[in-house]
Amino acid sequence: QVQLVESGGGLVQAGGSLRLSCAASGRTGFHMGWFRQAPGKDREFVAAISWSGGSTYHADSVKGRFTISRDNAKNTVYLQMNSLKSEDTAVYYCATLYGIRWYDGRSVGSWGQGTQVTVSS
Repeated sequence: QVQLVESGGGLVQAGGSLRLSCAASGRTGFHMGWFRQAPGKDREFVAAISWSGGSTYHADSVKGRFTISRDNAKNTVYLQMNSLKSEDTAVYYCATLYGIRWYDGRSVGSWGQGTQVTVSS
């Protein structure tokens, strides 16, 4: 069993930056991902990182602006978000990933409770 707690969300102006954190407790050593859900839309995959941190994947919509990373000594995964746009406004969730194609974000184990990111234009 793993528990995930996100933090770092907030209100930021377009063009600004935020760093989200996801602290894991209980079982560790999972591949991890970030997802987001905007009002009225389906939850979408944002980024994934392997358990070692050696492999990362980012959705095309955030490539070049967002970076996923992790610190296994702290059991924490991060999402650095730069050049934020109004369309990035959403609740952001972290999750554990599994399976051979874990990097496509389709096989999710546990979810965090989410953190709100609001980008004002």
